[in-house]
Amino acid sequence: MEQVVLNIINSIREAKNESAVSVLKAEDKLREDLGLTSFDLAELTVRIEDEYGIDIFETGLVNTVGEIYAKLQK
Repeated sequence: MEQVVLNIINSIREAKNESAVSVLKAEDKLREDLGLTSFDLAELTVRIEDEYGIDIFETGLVNTVGEIYAKLQK
């Protein structure tokens, strides 16, 4: 699961000509640490939903990588 999320985030970053991250930490903030915009978060949501069938923002905002992991483990 962690590798899939890393791959999705890196593909979004690379599309914006930003360098890939090698490791995601649970405390990484999606906006501040990973530089994702609202548009990027929408793409992240769609791609995770396609992969896992889960809308990570269905029950509210998700701000960190750890919160994504928690939603995917339910």
